[in-house]
Amino acid sequence: MARTVVSYTQLTPNSHTTSPAGTTIDSTLVSNGVVINGVDPEHTIIRVSNTATGAKNMTVRAGSGIQAWMAGQGDLTVNVGANTGLEFVGPFTSARFQQDGSSLYIDFESGFTGTLTVFHMPKAWN
Repeated sequence: MARTVVSYTQLTPNSHTTSPAGTTIDSTLVSNGVVINGVDPEHTIIRVSNTATGAKNMTVRAGSGIQAWMAGQGDLTVNVGANTGLEFVGPFTSARFQQDGSSLYIDFESGFTGTLTVFHMPKAWN
């Protein structure tokens, strides 16, 4: 199955961002997984909440390119607490996590419910 595309929520320098609702994590998202296209791993933060009655895992998949293979660290699995669990994950190193084609893959444990929001932090100015 094709992964579900989730877009960035852009953070604005010297301003604020009202907390966005995020993308609902449902059975389709769990089955398909997530792809973030045009990813900038070093400036990406993921907010994930869990509304399931038990703790569940979210996995950020290791990249498929030679850099990821050389980094040799594999996937990042994050345990998100039950009911109202909330985790912020990232930023990420592109050498470890960036897939071919500049994307990032996220998967969820069966039964995971909640929301996912992907934030893009702006680069610093000179």
